[in-house]
Amino acid sequence: MHGEPRVRPARGATVFTMAASIDFTISFEDPDEDGWIVAKVLEVPGAISQGRTREEARENALDALRTVLTPDEELARETPEADREHLRFTAAA
Repeated sequence: MHGEPRVRPARGATVFTMAASIDFTISFEDPDEDGWIVAKVLEVPGAISQGRTREEARENALDALRTVLTPDEELARETPEADREHLRFTAAA
């Protein structure tokens, strides 16, 4: 999927916008003895959080998902261009 280039950051990288969506599944555990509800995005290891209510747990899990899927700009700046390789991943349906 390719979009039109929108931003051209330093070091020659190009950011594309895409009109695509991916469906995820959030699972909720029963409240623990302290009342916390754990929510996990099943398709993304590490996208897990908790909340006092199901709604709060859901919002916190979505925030965890955003964090996991957000590029690490500092790490990218520290990695020499010669040590980088473009990767396109296509999941089989």
